[in-house]
Amino acid sequence: MRHPAIQTPIIAWTGEASRRGVRCVPEEVPVALTYNRATHAVMLASPMDLEDFAVGFSLSEGIIRDAAEIQALDIVTVQDGIECRMDLPPERLDTLTRRQRRLAGPSGCGLCGLDSLAAAVRAFPRVSAGRVFSVEAVHRALQTLSPAQALNAATRAVHAAGFWTPEKGLVALREDVGRHNALDKLAGALARGRLAPVDGLLLLSSRVSVEMVQKAAALGVPVIVAVSAPTALAIQVADRAGVTLIGVAREDGFEVFTNLQRIDVGPCSVSARTKTTGFAN
Repeated sequence: MRHPAIQTPIIAWTGEASRRGVRCVPEEVPVALTYNRATHAVMLASPMDLEDFAVGFSLSEGIIRDAAEIQALDIVTVQDGIECRMDLPPERLDTLTRRQRRLAGPSGCGLCGLDSLAAAVRAFPRVSAGRVFSVEAVHRALQTLSPAQALNAATRAVHAAGFWTPEKGLVALREDVGRHNALDKLAGALARGRLAPVDGLLLLSSRVSVEMVQKAAALGVPVIVAVSAPTALAIQVADRAGVTLIGVAREDGFEVFTNLQRIDVGPCSVSARTKTTGFAN
């Protein structure tokens, strides 16, 4: 298996001088997800935690309902990349065949290959009510995210998705050059560990696009905490799916965009309004 980062020579310029040096950069490898030897998707991903990636992708895309449905899983290095080879039972393979999905996207593009506009904003069953988290709990969870990002500390070029509970702290964290891939890897890790997403917070180092909300909702995650802001469509989908969406999460505060009932913020006098910008198309 390839290492997730390599050292590459550089010429660095600072002030009025230049020097030779090295920079640690992340690997980005074509990863094929195959089911019963037929390729369903090819993604560009970091070559680490690929068993988790295969399981998490299969779950978030609705190919399987439970990790146990994958009868065999092998990670095989081939000439042009890596294959995640999975075997499915006939009934799951039939479902996959009917969908006729073909995905190919840089850094895990989550929408390439959809055959209709409706599929891009497909609805999910509303997530369960879950528990209520205090403001202090959200801050404690967020503080665990950056120190656990070992690959990003080395490269400053990858995303992370983590899962945190008040009882256990940071339970799992996965990194990848693609934010969608990082979330799929985390989903696979939770599924393989039989951990219930309803019990904790999903932490994201990236912005929250609609695909990230869809993947979280498919897994039954009730609360997303992201360091960046969400898109308008992500807010709409999160609201319909019953997901509590927290963005712009920093040491000094955060913003709750949907389903405030899961966050105990105390008295709040600010009413949410939808505003349009002055930007022209």
